[in-house]
Amino acid sequence: MNGNPVSSVLFVCLGNICRSPLAEGVFRAVLEERGFTGMTVDSAGTGGWHAGEQPDRRSIAIAAHHGVDISGQRARKVIVEDFSRFDLILGMDRSNVADLKALAPAEGRGKVHRFLEFARQGARDVPDPYYDGPDAAAVYRMVREASEALAARLVRDPENRNRFRLD
Repeated sequence: MNGNPVSSVLFVCLGNICRSPLAEGVFRAVLEERGFTGMTVDSAGTGGWHAGEQPDRRSIAIAAHHGVDISGQRARKVIVEDFSRFDLILGMDRSNVADLKALAPAEGRGKVHRFLEFARQGARDVPDPYYDGPDAAAVYRMVREASEALAARLVRDPENRNRFRLD
């Protein structure tokens, strides 16, 4: 992962209504706070049953509480083309990562990682609050910490201000 060019990041969870839209919104906010522009950030789900829907009300509420508006996002399912469109594809848990690697063409599997690999506590899962999991505030804190850690590892390419690399 170190030194790889990164100009696009895709966050992925199961249905793309709780964790990954929150991660997309929070990461965008972190990039904006740091003055990073030009990065493509999106989210998707491994399943498509929520396609076209807004994020879960709890995710919208916790994001809004922290000044991040994710209400305009709409759920979508991961497609094979995502593995060529995105430089970094971050699953919220082990199951998401396994599903992504199974879907990815061989050359795209190296782009898939667990999101919390970037957090201080290391690789673990972002729990799914949809099924009576942790409250949205706990998920927000995990996502914010990992977003900060990921952004801290991004270094601008001196030849292309819209391109970064992971340090």
